[in-house]
Amino acid sequence: MEIATSQQSVLIHSQLKSFIKSFPRGKSIKSKDVTYSRVLKDKLLVSRAVCSGVTNPLFNEIKTNSPFDDNQWSVFLDLNIRTLQRYKKDKNHVFKPIHSEKIFELAEVVSVGNTVLDEPDHFKIWLNLPSVALGNEKPIDLLSNSYGKDLVLAELSSIEHGIFV
Repeated sequence: MEIATSQQSVLIHSQLKSFIKSFPRGKSIKSKDVTYSRVLKDKLLVSRAVCSGVTNPLFNEIKTNSPFDDNQWSVFLDLNIRTLQRYKKDKNHVFKPIHSEKIFELAEVVSVGNTVLDEPDHFKIWLNLPSVALGNEKPIDLLSNSYGKDLVLAELSSIEHGIFV
């Protein structure tokens, strides 16, 4: 989710910036510091954002910058694909906290994955390859619950520190 050029970065983070700036804690963050990796490290801010619910424009921004398609998002969020498509049409839709939490968790995985593996395409390939460290499971298959997400993040951390199984 982190893009090299500042102009692209402004476009990618525009919905995140307006969403985060709506919270008292978010107002203190300098506009240039509102990036997914920065925001996701502030657990108190994310907690407040989850309780408020992710707006549809923010979800679309996160979804657009992720390697996941609509079918995968519907599985991750435990929503029928038609329901997700209906939400897509409703510009004023706000996701429930249970779905918002999952959206932020997946945004965190994507942010870390893109950083560790340098390129979004490399991250997408890695997600779909069986990993010995993950019991020969594909990382993408573990993202439907928080325990699996933690395993994927731990494996990305190991890769970042040069520990390969």
